[in-house]
Amino acid sequence: MHGAKTLLGSATPSIETYYKAQSGKWGLVELTERYEGAELPEIEIVDMTRARRSGAASGAFARSTVEMADMALSRGEQVIFFHNRRGYAPMARCKQCAWTPKCEHCDVTLTVHRRLNQLVCHYCGAMYPIPSVCPSCHEPSIEIIGYGTERVEDEVEERFPSAKMLRMDLDTTRNKDAYENIIEDFSAHKADILVGTQMVTKGLDFGDVSLVGVLNADAIINFPDFRSTERAFNMLAQVSGRAGRREGREGKVVVQTAQPSHPVIGFLKAHDYQGYYEYEIAERERFLYPPFTRVIYIYLKHRDARVIDELAVRYGSMLRGLLGNRVFGPEEPHVGRVQSMYIRKIMIKLETAASPKRVKDILRQAQIDFYGKPDTKGLIVYYDVDPQ
Repeated sequence: MHGAKTLLGSATPSIETYYKAQSGKWGLVELTERYEGAELPEIEIVDMTRARRSGAASGAFARSTVEMADMALSRGEQVIFFHNRRGYAPMARCKQCAWTPKCEHCDVTLTVHRRLNQLVCHYCGAMYPIPSVCPSCHEPSIEIIGYGTERVEDEVEERFPSAKMLRMDLDTTRNKDAYENIIEDFSAHKADILVGTQMVTKGLDFGDVSLVGVLNADAIINFPDFRSTERAFNMLAQVSGRAGRREGREGKVVVQTAQPSHPVIGFLKAHDYQGYYEYEIAERERFLYPPFTRVIYIYLKHRDARVIDELAVRYGSMLRGLLGNRVFGPEEPHVGRVQSMYIRKIMIKLETAASPKRVKDILRQAQIDFYGKPDTKGLIVYYDVDPQ
């Protein structure tokens, strides 16, 4: 709008951004070493499947992770444990009949929050009591499955009883200034261990941190989206960058995963952004995803599952008549119902040379025509252009 110069800076640029820089559309300046000559941290991969089989892992931690943390703490250094799931545990389940509590308004399992002593839906915020007896088989056999940051915090307190600890996630940073206070306290070494979600991954400069532990890399990698590996590599590389940020302080990162042979893990271990980019750009070109196309997601929402299925099929057919084989779907997204609204998704892949104005006009007119039909009452349509 104003002809201003723009500078984008990142250790892990998005695939589209780097593609534009590589192709000469944008300028590129690279910093090939860390500030003050600090060395990149050594990354150690722990195969959690093998560790659990051999008894070298219990709870959220492998034995080697605990040993490395103990050594760092004994030298007066700090440790960050990264776990990208808040709450106490991702789900509760009946041991007898496998009943799992789900939100009444959303198609998601409820997360256990021990501090609140509630089951919480992370999509609509609804809260439910934790049952002591299974409502399905009426047995007192409810168990807690998995780990969130609250449960990791409890385990850290148990394994490192003499260490002071802070937790940084959405639940601990709701209050005014809470985020800044946690960062200031950890920077001032008022705590030895910081447990956190993705809030701890970017832009934080802690000089005394020598070890970063990624407790479950698989939860980030395994997500049904074409950007899942990009998000995983970026997040893991960024959190790895919190270790050893001062000259003379050797940094180490330990990544716990059940998929040590996954390509993302290999590129991460080698600090090889260029190699990851080449791998990912080949996949994007093969399956025609950005930057080789532009993607638009169209979401349709309705309170009646039968109605939304019928309307979504008709809307998809109408768009195919206008845009041909560029239209895919409809399909049910990863979470098919939120706040009692059923959701269906249509994807459009457009050539990069396609006129945005022309496409916009086509989609606007299609929506107007579709809304003009008598049976579309209660339908909501919205768009996500170039989804991130």
